[in-house]
Amino acid sequence: MNARSVNKQGKMFPLQSRVCGVESVMRSRRTVTVTWVLLALLFCGRRTQGGEQGPRVYPRDQTFQVGSTATFYCVLPPGQMFDQMYVNGQNSTPNVDVVRKNESTFALTVHLEWPSNLSSTDIICKSSNQDVKMIDGASAFVGYPPDDKNLQCETRDLESVECHWTVGRKTHLFREPTAYRLLGGSCTAAVSVSASRGRCSQKVHVVADVRNWTLTAENVLGKVELTERADLTHRVHMFAPEDVTASAVTPRKVTLKWRWTVQRYKKLNVTCRVKVSHDGTSVVSEASGVGLNSAVVTELIPNWKYNVTVQCRTTQHSWNWGDWSSASVFHTEADVPDALDVWMQMKQNHIVVIWKELLDHQSHGRIIDYTVTWTETTATEQQCNTTTVIHSKHSVVLSVDTSSVRYLITVTARNDKGNSPPSTITTPNVNTDLASVHTSRITGVNSSFPLSWSSSPAASCGYIVDWRPTWRNDTVEWLKVPRHETSANILSKNFKDGLRYSLSIFACTHGAPELLERREGYVREQIIPSGLFTPLGWRQQGSKVDVTWAPVAVSEQTAFIEGYVLYWSDNNRSSNVVFNVSTDNPDATSLTATDLEITTYTFTVKALTAVGECGTTSLTVTLNSQTDNLIGTVVISLVSVFLLLLFITLLCCRHWEGIKSKIYPPIPEPMLTDKWMLSQVENLCHSRYVDRSLQGEVMDVPELLCETRPPVTDHVTDDEKPFVCTQTPKGYYNQPLKIHSTSPSAVPTESDLPSSLFRGVFANPSYNPALAPDNELNPELHNWTRLQNNCDGYTHQSRSVSVTPTDEDTDSHCVVTYLLLPQSPPM
Repeated sequence: MNARSVNKQGKMFPLQSRVCGVESVMRSRRTVTVTWVLLALLFCGRRTQGGEQGPRVYPRDQTFQVGSTATFYCVLPPGQMFDQMYVNGQNSTPNVDVVRKNESTFALTVHLEWPSNLSSTDIICKSSNQDVKMIDGASAFVGYPPDDKNLQCETRDLESVECHWTVGRKTHLFREPTAYRLLGGSCTAAVSVSASRGRCSQKVHVVADVRNWTLTAENVLGKVELTERADLTHRVHMFAPEDVTASAVTPRKVTLKWRWTVQRYKKLNVTCRVKVSHDGTSVVSEASGVGLNSAVVTELIPNWKYNVTVQCRTTQHSWNWGDWSSASVFHTEADVPDALDVWMQMKQNHIVVIWKELLDHQSHGRIIDYTVTWTETTATEQQCNTTTVIHSKHSVVLSVDTSSVRYLITVTARNDKGNSPPSTITTPNVNTDLASVHTSRITGVNSSFPLSWSSSPAASCGYIVDWRPTWRNDTVEWLKVPRHETSANILSKNFKDGLRYSLSIFACTHGAPELLERREGYVREQIIPSGLFTPLGWRQQGSKVDVTWAPVAVSEQTAFIEGYVLYWSDNNRSSNVVFNVSTDNPDATSLTATDLEITTYTFTVKALTAVGECGTTSLTVTLNSQTDNLIGTVVISLVSVFLLLLFITLLCCRHWEGIKSKIYPPIPEPMLTDKWMLSQVENLCHSRYVDRSLQGEVMDVPELLCETRPPVTDHVTDDEKPFVCTQTPKGYYNQPLKIHSTSPSAVPTESDLPSSLFRGVFANPSYNPALAPDNELNPELHNWTRLQNNCDGYTHQSRSVSVTPTDEDTDSHCVVTYLLLPQSPPM
């Protein structure tokens, strides 16, 4: 370091330096002692009186090993005053270890514990001469000797040796770096592969022989020698193959070829690794052979772009793998699509068949369309129904009978190369398993469902887990799980917080899938918004109030409801006293507040969930006394009865004619169309004639046969009035006619009846007269009865006939026999 002078303003300027004296240096491993013998000090002082001289520090530009002790001297010109002396970068305190040797020489002994930073370690000495301050310094290089180790040698081309070793600690000797020699020769090509690895090579003819390989590392502070004994023919580190190309490319296979730049590789037994990469993934395969220069790679994806690289090593000794070759790019040919992942969603009277869209590495080309076929599993004739679905759709709805019929459904995809392998699924009967499978709750973790289930022996081809929102008609999603696994983490980009999902676990069988378990849950429950129970209802019962609400729909639940709580408070009280009652029944629809007064209350209903009380809904109610309630009930009842009676009255008045005709039908007058018994002398009764124009049908009238009997005289009542025989008694129709008198005492017995009276009566659907003797009948009263049809077909009328027997009738009377003949068919 050159000497400099600093004036009062702090400006530095160069000084002319002169060395007067002889340097004597004595070195050792740990300490360095520097002694200066000042010769002719007075003479030197006289020579420098006329110039501006500054202090000088010795020794200068020396190299020291870390941990050694060194003494530095500061020599002052005559007339200058010593200020301080110290070492930069060694945590030295100025003037602490400075020793004055004489009036112009000062010594500083330093223990060098740290290597030099950047370039060197500086020893500084400062002095002053009246108003001028001067400074000088010397550079010292503190570092380490070489510390390399772990030598390892190999050959790359069998024409040279290349050695690697572990580089020791940093020497910090930037001016004098470590020199390396391999096999006694200069290693000018030595480079540092990394901060901790060194490499050096020498040209040498490699033969199959074991020999020593020596490396020497040396600097000014020391020297180290590394030796390894090895046969380099067992240590061939091969160069990378050149010109790797794909010579034969098919949809799922490719043949790779390359060449060697080292001719001696063609005689080695070589094993090569081929790494095929695409979209961040890679697959490595191996091939072996003498002078191997080609390999076949299989199980590739059709219509796919790949990068391929190759590296090799000797097979026999399995030394280090060689370098990777440059990447080569090839594209496989197209092929038919992979089989579809098919599932279904059963609904009433139709089936939704869905399949996942094929990814690029599954479609192997552009998808043209999909073909769906289905047939009944029990059908005797394998007649398939077929439909085609465009490439942009991935589901189809089949309108079939799902209640008792199972179907075999097959789906295929088609691209330019043909159809994919068929994917087949068998549909189960709708709701056959739902009743027997219990639904349990599941809690989401990190926006997913950690799902596990019991293994099933029926799962011959694994398990299927499907899920969808519980109350929304969204498309179902599914995941297929191998048969040896009974757990899965269900994760979907469509999951939403606060939405309930239903998960079903099916066993995959050779037939229809079997439902094993069901779950319901939220990936993350959320607080239910206020107003959940709108509107609230209430009903007062004395000092109690029942607060009611409608059942909460699943669509309104953003969390599982564990129960309900009802709060109420008196609005007319200054104290904020709040009462409550709760239930842990999630299906409850009412809660009752008790011990209430006649005042105004605010009722609040909240739902109890895992995230707290939520869904707050309030209702303000003013309670009434029981008397007011009773009066209101009576008034409402009376008004209701009055309105009901008024309605019935108005209805009867409006339809009075119809009601009257039903209850009291009109009584038609009898109509006589012919005479009875035209001849009294012959004592014969003639047949009755019926007017066909009135009846609408022909009916034969029974004959009246006359029979002679002794006369009977006691047939007249006490008041000499004849008895009256009615045609039809009141309220009695189509029954045998009985004879009645004007009073019970006047009715004669059968033995007292006159011989001229009828021994019997005949029943007639339209006319039933009681006949008197021919000689007493009044022809004017012998009229025919007019027939009148009503809603039952006809109405019988009652008409009284007076019969007065005389002496002329003692010899005969009529015995009436009624014969009912079938009606003639209508014309």
